[in-house]
Order: sequence, then structure tokens, then C-alpha cells
Amino acid sequence: MTINIPETPAGYDQTRIIERPDGFYWQDKETDKVFGPFPTLLDAVQDMEYSADSDYEPGESLAEVEAEIGIADWNDPDTGLPAEETHHLEDH
Repeated sequence: MTINIPETPAGYDQTRIIERPDGFYWQDKETDKVFGPFPTLLDAVQDMEYSADSDYEPGESLAEVEAEIGIADWNDPDTGLPAEETHHLEDH
């Protein structure tokens, strides 16, 4: 009895995993950029999946990311937690 294993269509094949003596790497075929080494295949796959789903842009600062998702840029002095409003008055 033969088992048919479906092949991934070429349009979806944008990355690949490479095993080398020092660990596992994954490569983005569009940019030819290689990421790694990772100690296990699972670590390489998880990093590859995280990178593919992330909206992170290189050079983006923490303050820019926090502003983009709506985190206040100052802490409430009474609680020490991020303030709920983005505008505040300071006592002098």
C-alpha cells in the first residue's frame, strides 16, 4: 500500500530549514537571509513562524511600537502604572 504525501505548492515555499553541524538555520528564499543557529529544529521553526507573523520593522523604537498599540508614554506617579490617558497635566 502506498501513501500519498501531499506536496506544498511552490507559491507557499518561501522558507526552508537547513541543518548544519552547529545547529539549525532557516532561510527566507525571497531575501536569501539566513537566521540561526538554533539548537533544535523546533526552535528554528518557531522562530521562522514568529518572524513571518510579526509586524516588527527594523529600526522601529520601543516608544514607536507602544504608541502604535496605544500604550501611554508616561506613568501615573501615584500608581507607577502606565497612565490611561495619553495627555496629562504636570504639577510644578
